[in-house]
Amino acid sequence: MNSTLEWDLELIKRYEGAGPRYTSYPTAVQFHELFGFDQYQQAVAQSREKLTPLSLYFHLPFCTHVCYYCGCNKVITKDRSKAIPYLALLHREIEMQAALFNPEQKVQQLHWGGGTPTFLSVPQMQNLMAKTRQHFNLVDDNEGDFSIEIDPREADWTTMDALRNMGFNRCSLGVQDLDPKVQKAVNRVQSEDETMAIIEAARTLQFQSINIDLIYGLPFQSEQSFMTTLEKVIEISPDRLSVFNYAHLPERFMPQRRINTEDLPSSAEKLAIMQNTTERLLEAGYVYIGMDHFARPDDELAIAQDSGTLHRNFQGYTTHAHCDLIGMGVSSISQVNGAYSQNHADIKLYMNRIENNKFAIKRGLVMTEDDFIRQAVISELICHFTLDFDTTEAAWNINFSTYFANELKQLQPMQKDGLINIDDKGIQVTGRGRLLIRNICMQFDNYLSREDNKGRFSKVI
Repeated sequence: MNSTLEWDLELIKRYEGAGPRYTSYPTAVQFHELFGFDQYQQAVAQSREKLTPLSLYFHLPFCTHVCYYCGCNKVITKDRSKAIPYLALLHREIEMQAALFNPEQKVQQLHWGGGTPTFLSVPQMQNLMAKTRQHFNLVDDNEGDFSIEIDPREADWTTMDALRNMGFNRCSLGVQDLDPKVQKAVNRVQSEDETMAIIEAARTLQFQSINIDLIYGLPFQSEQSFMTTLEKVIEISPDRLSVFNYAHLPERFMPQRRINTEDLPSSAEKLAIMQNTTERLLEAGYVYIGMDHFARPDDELAIAQDSGTLHRNFQGYTTHAHCDLIGMGVSSISQVNGAYSQNHADIKLYMNRIENNKFAIKRGLVMTEDDFIRQAVISELICHFTLDFDTTEAAWNINFSTYFANELKQLQPMQKDGLINIDDKGIQVTGRGRLLIRNICMQFDNYLSREDNKGRFSKVI
């Protein structure tokens, strides 16, 4: 496994800008409302015929407190009863989705995201999982990848024990920063004791993998303060770490308007934080998976990257490239046999559709052959930092240098800058280029030049 990275601040500043994270290609920006249930049903029919394994995603949008940095689709309320009608309709959506698929299609991956999934009571979570098992064919939790996002303020040992008994074997903890001043500024006050208690419970209950989320670029963070948090996290030794760059977009996300721009660290300070964080994690033995993600060498993500089987979808980096993804709940996205389908982001519209026994599809897209080819290229680069021309040509019956003649010309400045090496065999991303992998992938994006995407994407680093 080669996690070599080379920091070149001059190059990073030169390539500074915004771009897609490529959790899909085409990106969600290209989804349109001409897509509907008929197109989705056609894609499902092919998935059903092939007996393609499945991955399930459930969006549980409720939170008791608003974190000012958050851009997720969420419902802020302290009234726990508000989840009851939503869950009833989510149960109905499970029935509707399951009826389309073959009972022999095995669910190998499952994820609950939010919002705060542990906003729900233990009986509510147990009922949701039981409903899922009733209508879908979940593999045994020893071979499945069943994960849940956890807010340590909304869970305890009893919760963790119940989740493990439901079949969850992976968990992701939102931590962001352990500095009390930073926590107060973003309205997420979370003690170290609360975080440590959940991690101890997860380990004692033999969860197979623990991920911790951190965010840099938040108010009052400094290079020194963030490294203090990082050292404490390294002591915890999670299996995976996600270190996200905070994207301050108050014009798009209302809660961010409560953050004082003057309190944010400068661009130079953010780069220093990211550089020191990356170097410290590599020194501590973590593997750089890509962009914001790190994993221990024995973690499935690191092993998949080393073996060339890593994949990327709406859940981030994953080992389940072979699965069709079914998203359920408000704003959730499905990816089935080359068709993307997204539910209504407005919870009232979502609930109204399901209540009337109609799928809540708002928009989507059916991939073209060109989309498939470019998706394969982007996926190889963003997951493995390398691309073999012969393999791509054989898979798609193309001549790479002819098909991507313009793209290869566009990549020449990047080759001169030392971000990539291009020869007759393929493209190799250098240690200098790994940090700018989104810029490299953008050269193969056939949609970016068609419209003004300003303000749609986060900064590449």
